[in-house]
Amino acid sequence: MKLYCLSGHPTLPCNVLKFKSTTIMLDCGLDTTSVLQFLPLPLVHSPRLSKLPGWVSKDGTINLEKELKECAGRVFVDSQPEFCLPEKELLDLSTIDVILISNYHCMMALPYITEHTGFTGTVYATEPTLQIGRLLMEELVNFMERVPKAQSATCWKYKEIQRLLPGPLKDAVEVSTWKRCYSIQDVNSALSKVQLVGYSQKVELFGAVQVTPLSSGYSLGSSNWIIQSHYEKVSYVSGSSLLTTHPQPMDQSSLKNSDVLILTGLTQMPTANPDGMLGDFCSNLAMTIRAGGNVLVPCYSSGVIYDLLECLYQFIENANLGSTPFYFISPVANSSLEFSQIFAEWLCHNKQSKVYLPEPPFPHAELIQTNKLKHYPSIHGDFSSEFRQPCVVFTGHPSLRFGDVVHFMELWGKSTLNTIIFTEPDFSYLDALAPYQPLAMKCVYCPIDTRLNFHQVSKLLKEVQPLHVVCPEQYTQPPPAQSHRSDLMLELQPPPMPYRRCSVLGLPFRRRWERIQLLPELAKSLVPSEIKPGISVATVSAVLQSKDNKHTLQPVPKPPPLPPSKKRKRVVEEPPEVLAPKPLLSGAVPLEAFLAMLHKHGITEVKVEETADGHILHLQAEDTLIQLEDDGTHIVCDDNEPLRSCIH
Repeated sequence: MKLYCLSGHPTLPCNVLKFKSTTIMLDCGLDTTSVLQFLPLPLVHSPRLSKLPGWVSKDGTINLEKELKECAGRVFVDSQPEFCLPEKELLDLSTIDVILISNYHCMMALPYITEHTGFTGTVYATEPTLQIGRLLMEELVNFMERVPKAQSATCWKYKEIQRLLPGPLKDAVEVSTWKRCYSIQDVNSALSKVQLVGYSQKVELFGAVQVTPLSSGYSLGSSNWIIQSHYEKVSYVSGSSLLTTHPQPMDQSSLKNSDVLILTGLTQMPTANPDGMLGDFCSNLAMTIRAGGNVLVPCYSSGVIYDLLECLYQFIENANLGSTPFYFISPVANSSLEFSQIFAEWLCHNKQSKVYLPEPPFPHAELIQTNKLKHYPSIHGDFSSEFRQPCVVFTGHPSLRFGDVVHFMELWGKSTLNTIIFTEPDFSYLDALAPYQPLAMKCVYCPIDTRLNFHQVSKLLKEVQPLHVVCPEQYTQPPPAQSHRSDLMLELQPPPMPYRRCSVLGLPFRRRWERIQLLPELAKSLVPSEIKPGISVATVSAVLQSKDNKHTLQPVPKPPPLPPSKKRKRVVEEPPEVLAPKPLLSGAVPLEAFLAMLHKHGITEVKVEETADGHILHLQAEDTLIQLEDDGTHIVCDDNEPLRSCIH
């Protein structure tokens, strides 16, 4: 059993498991942190960005003025943003049988894997994961396609040039494999390969293994996966949460008795408490609005935004912010808000019960009805005529490199009254803000990450007790910025097996057993004989049939009777001859009875010698040795085949 690790990002995993003749890809996360090296894509012409100076090395030998621009001491690539893909060279992607998706954030690289690689397998995901994943992919494509860039920067990627660039460009990894965003045709083609599954639904893969999704409690439809055969069990835990938020709670009990547990997607903010962060978010928002400023919240169009809107719903009335408009701007804003209300069976019990009242499970429906929350596909059209300040704007992308958020950064960045509140943990907020410096607006960092922290995961592993744990190497050491915090790492016995991008792990357990079915007519013919109280043994002579990874023992076919005929016809093709099985003997050879039998056959001169394991019989006249031991009988006899077969 082997694990191939194609992504080095611990919360955006992409691993391939080879298990019992099946090749299973676990998630295909897209590392979007690479976009932080690029200049933002403004929706309207930005004089500030167009006047940035080009970069030339200090000695003047390297001139990349057209590709690289300098801003506030940092160097950025001036081209369409590109993404760091999962490793494609480690194994042949066309050999992958199935892809299991755990949540909609971990499927963003799907079109790169399924399209143009020869992939012919099936993708399994829950319905909310598919539908919200589709929205996020469509939004990403829309952000890129509406601001096309003519030039493409490639020279800076040459290794001999990259190592001379200033950091962090110099330290960027695998830049030669970075790719532009896929097209909407690729998205549709990739998602057409998805087969929907429900929680606890067992899916057979080629009769060899069974895969089952379990609720992971992190987002709508998010799953952990069990991959098992009759005698082995592998659990894949990715992006799970034990906190009470909007999704169904995590199913922990089904993870018990695992031989191997593959652990990814822990919190990126182990020291930040989500409840505390929500409190900071609301208080900073209220403070800015009361001072007459605007609030910008860069966020994804699904996920934490549902909890933020729910929190604000309760907070608005108490804080007397009832007249402040809230705007949600995204090409998929309407679909996202509506999807959250119709996936009732994937929500926590409290929200499920509201559907039967009937009430909408999320309070943002009421905010929309009362015109407190308005949603728009972009800043053009209706939004520009209805826009009034001070207001709160939720929009993408959290990297601040593309999407409507770029326009608001240019619009509001010069005033100290305005505030930007970061809630998504995927990007460093200082790196995100770098191309907008110098910036006058206030910045507040309230990362809300509900995934498991190290304390919760240690407790979970004690309860489910897997034999072996496999995790990204980042989890086996404290974070670089807090190297003294040994509580921010996994400490287990035996220690977890770490992996990094491009590593191949041999998982530490061997398959020893295979299940075989006995046909009823064969079982009926068995004659068990008791060898110890309660233990019976029967010899089986049968034909083993293996088909679709299922093994069956069938009775030995009887030879067909020859047709009675006087003239012997020439048989064109004779059926293979089936020999009657030889009887199998078990147990020790009784010495006295054996000597008597030899005597009966005229062998009288026998010298018996006791050994540690049994007896040695020396037939002196015949010059033959017989070794009788617990685990075998040996006849040593020179050039006397009739005697050997007689003794045998």
